[in-house]
Amino acid sequence: MRSTAIDAGHARPRPPMRRRVLQALGAGGLAAAVARPSLAAQPQADAVRYVACRQRDGAQEAAVIDLQGRDQAVVPLPERGHSFAIDPPTRRIVAFGRQPGFYALAFDEHGRQLAELPLPEDRHYFGHGVFVDGGRRLLATENDFDGARGVLGVYDASAGGGYRRLGELDGGGVGPHEVVALPGTRIVVVANGGIQTHPDYGKMALNLAAMRPSLVYLDWSNGDILERVELGDALRQLSIRHLAVDGDGRVWFGCQYVGPAGDRPALVGSHRRGQAQARLHEGSAEVLRGLDNYVGSMAVDWSGTIVATSSPVGGAVAYWEAASGRLLGTTALGDGCGVAPGRGAGDFLLSSGEGELRRVHAAQPGRTLLRVEGLAWDNHMRRLDKV
Repeated sequence: MRSTAIDAGHARPRPPMRRRVLQALGAGGLAAAVARPSLAAQPQADAVRYVACRQRDGAQEAAVIDLQGRDQAVVPLPERGHSFAIDPPTRRIVAFGRQPGFYALAFDEHGRQLAELPLPEDRHYFGHGVFVDGGRRLLATENDFDGARGVLGVYDASAGGGYRRLGELDGGGVGPHEVVALPGTRIVVVANGGIQTHPDYGKMALNLAAMRPSLVYLDWSNGDILERVELGDALRQLSIRHLAVDGDGRVWFGCQYVGPAGDRPALVGSHRRGQAQARLHEGSAEVLRGLDNYVGSMAVDWSGTIVATSSPVGGAVAYWEAASGRLLGTTALGDGCGVAPGRGAGDFLLSSGEGELRRVHAAQPGRTLLRVEGLAWDNHMRRLDKV
């Protein structure tokens, strides 16, 4: 389903998160979380599982599905969802509301153990998070909207911790969207989009003339900012939004350009910690036209060698060789945004706001698994056993 980097927002009241979540879940609690009928009741022995937010017949929900797109669990959401934090060893999931999001719900791959994360009244979620410290802590990208700064909320995700809020870390910029962990380190990478927003004005950009998007590397154990990478003044309106880490430890990022509509800057880049500058990967003029100044999601394949970047605005998914940055090909998919690794090298699962799930290979045409009327997959899809 299409979303834009800047929406003309309107002031709206912000009901307390707890009240809105409880209203949506109803008195049934955990039973209500798994009671909604699935699209296909036939269980599968295949252990590969994915999770994605979606709208179905006007209802908002998160669905755990198998590789064939069959529902394994369905969790109702109080409002439109965006993305998830995943703890692969335990397959715990936290679903975040779409920016400006005022809820985060924790559950397992069976839709059980639903919990609500506490959020201060002067914060909102940007829709992404990451487990760190062996799954004992959860970091969530948040907006200190009155202070016009981005933060990482820190939550206790340990056994018995109940996801209580422990505090927050400075995100090192404005508008932090996605955050990912560098494997084997205490470092997380934050995509600071640079766009100042306030929930009283929806997603309206309040600082276009002063944007400073950045990649920030920080030590989650103490909050120290280790490195900040910017794209330069000429690209200050190239908002860095989404991240993925390839098998060689490079951080890939996808951008949304909020400058003149006729411009066609490169939207995809990569960076390795310690390098003075990030690399931008253009691909071709045709691909840039197809992405239409908007990257909505990205993922690395199971082998760690191929990166997929999607554009629901342009209706295209592009594939890149991680080692060289070379463009490998594209897939046309109307309103296609969700992308997650499949089973092997170059294999991906894609979803669209038109209700379609598709298995594709970067070098071959894709195969549609199913298309469901009245269903719209939202922006992100995640594989539960791969961060």
